[in-house]
Parts: sequence; structure tokens; C-alpha cells
Amino acid sequence: MPELVPATPQLLRRVSAGAVLEFLRASAAVTVTDVMAATGLTRATTIAVCEDLVRRGWVLERENQREFGGYHKGRPARRFELNERAGVVLGMDIGYSKVIVVVSDLRGKTLGRSSRPFQAGDVGSRERIAFIDGVAQAALRSAGTEPGRVLAVCAGVAAPVDRHGQVVATQKFWGLFDLGLGAALKETRGWTVLLENDANLAALGERWQGAAAGIDDVVVILASERLGSGIVEGGRLVHGTRGSAGELAYLDLVEGVGDTYGIAHLARTWAAEALATPVPTALRSVPHGRLEAEQVFAAAEQGDAVALGIMDRLADRMARVVGTVATLLNPELVVIGGGVADSAGVLLAPISERLKDFTATPARVAVSPLGDSIVTVGAVRCALDYVEQNSLDLDLELAAPVAPA
Repeated sequence: MPELVPATPQLLRRVSAGAVLEFLRASAAVTVTDVMAATGLTRATTIAVCEDLVRRGWVLERENQREFGGYHKGRPARRFELNERAGVVLGMDIGYSKVIVVVSDLRGKTLGRSSRPFQAGDVGSRERIAFIDGVAQAALRSAGTEPGRVLAVCAGVAAPVDRHGQVVATQKFWGLFDLGLGAALKETRGWTVLLENDANLAALGERWQGAAAGIDDVVVILASERLGSGIVEGGRLVHGTRGSAGELAYLDLVEGVGDTYGIAHLARTWAAEALATPVPTALRSVPHGRLEAEQVFAAAEQGDAVALGIMDRLADRMARVVGTVATLLNPELVVIGGGVADSAGVLLAPISERLKDFTATPARVAVSPLGDSIVTVGAVRCALDYVEQNSLDLDLELAAPVAPA
């Protein structure tokens, strides 16, 4: 049973400040009454928290309601707004072959982005950390801001991460992401770095800005090169004892699946196998070495028999995968995400039609609108949550202003 934390005045101030900042993040200028209605705080507490956040630089006080034009009689209502440029957060997607870093303001608006290819197995941890830092610096430059403006960083990695932010490195591949990144960037940049599993961040991002917005029971499957999933149950992210909730290694044992390769990998592999035979197909027009899933999807759309056969195999396979998830977890929605999501929409109908063959509790299936940004969107949300929860401990006084958008 979790240890109960005493409700001290300091803790109550922290929780109240976080609740106010969370509401302001999604709002324009609001009155004290608006904040009270959204947070449940008393008027006195709301005013005290807003004034404290104004003093600290998190919140701006705007012209009162009368000056704003709301009304002309009685005491004018004070209006407050989030200082979205008080600092920035970084969202990182650290994969095996690519690193993506996004810079966001305190409303979650993207200010800058950088992406670079990389092969994780080629160099050691020190070189990888330097590479990741270089991508982050490029992203900051594209946003017109500086490292000292960063309030928090969240990095998604392709390995289980426990509740304490530690990579569970029980397999060689997972160990590639056990870099000591947080300690290194804390020492060199002074940044607080939160580590999380990439599929878990995808679930957070999808529920914030994607197809799962407002849905409390959802599973997001990253489905491009390898399959992995993030689980939100009752509105809360599920980690499991050692951070491995959502790992799909059990698919090795599922009939008709047999491994965790994803849609992009299989489309490319099956197309290459077809090209090794004399069967006629439009895929032969693709230059050697450049055949990717997108070309297979495009050929299927044009009626190519080989490509249509690959689509049928993918739909059957993903129906089995979604069917196991629906049986085990009974979510309202399963979202297929990752870089392949833009093309995978054509698989929705056949997957949904076949689901009843593999589960008695079929879920609704959707594809993510977030594309290859799905992990960084979740990482930004995770970093913003940290900032809001710890705003009273973060010092904004030394921060230089962010360049206008």
C-alpha cells in the first residue's frame, strides 16, 4: 500500500498552484470565479495562489473585466493569464535509429524542432549523450531560445522504464537506452530529465491531442518497426511493477503473429520477398533499396495484386494483435500510432471487421493523427505536468526572454 503523505500547508500550496497552472494552460485570460469553478478552490485561496504565481512570473495579470469591456457596474473582476513564455520544455523521442527533440512553450505550442538519424549500436553511451545534446541544442536554436530557459525535459526511450525513471535493462536491446542521460544533462546543462517508455508517452500524447482525447480507457500501439503499447486505464497511465506493462513480447506465442515486428517492417519485408519471385507487380518500379511501406500502400491503392495481398496479411495480423489487447485489457479504444499511421487508415475497416473472430470484447480502432510526433507530444505533456506540479520550486528570475514566435 502506498505511503500516505501528510497534507501539510506546503503540499497544499504546491497542489493548488499546479491545479491553477493546469487550468490556465488550456485557457485564455480568466477571472478568479473561472479558476474557482475549474479547480474547486475557495476564493481566498484562488486569489492568494494567483497573486503568488504572478509574483513568481508564471502568471500575468491582465486588465480587469471592466477595462476589458465585460461590464461597467460593480467591482471589476481581476483577470489572469498563463505567462506561456516564462520558460520552455523539451520533449525527446530517443529511438534506435533517430533522435527527435521538440521545444515547447508552457501551453504546449511547438516553438522549434530538430531530428537527426543515428544508429544506437554503433557507439558508446558518452557519444550517444553528446549526440542527443547536439540535437537538443539545434532544436533550441530553431526556437530562438537558450539552454537556460529549459524548465524540464522528458525523454521517451524504446525500453521499459519503472515509476522511478529507471530503465529496465534486462535485455541487450533495452540496455542500449540505459545511458545515464538524466545525470549527464543535469551536470552539463542543469536540466531535470524525466525518462519514460516511448509507448507510454505515445498514450499520453494521444489522450492529450490525438484520437483518444477525453477517453479514459485506451491502448496506443506503436506499430511502425516494432510493436509496443502504452495503456491508460481509468484515466491513469499503467506502468506495472517494473515498468513493463504494455510490452508485447507475448505476441511471439500468438498464432498468426509470432513476433513483434511492426507494419512498416513487414510491408517492406513482404514486398522484398515478392520481388524475389517472378510475380508481376508495380513495386518493381521502385528503385532498388528504396522500397518502404508507403510505396506498398500506394500500390495497393492503385489495385496492385501483390500490394493488396500484403495489405490483407497486415490486416489479419493486426486484427489478431488488437484482439489480444482487447481481450486482456478491454479498452474502449485502440489507437495505431507511429510513423506508419498516416498510411494505416486503409487497414481500419478490415481490422475492425475481423476483430470479432479474435475477441469477444472488440474495441473501437483508430489511427493516430499525430504521425511521428506522437512520442514527443506525450513527452511535452509529461514535462509540462512536471513543471506545473513543481512550479513553486522552479526559479524563473534568471531566465532570458524567449524570442517572439
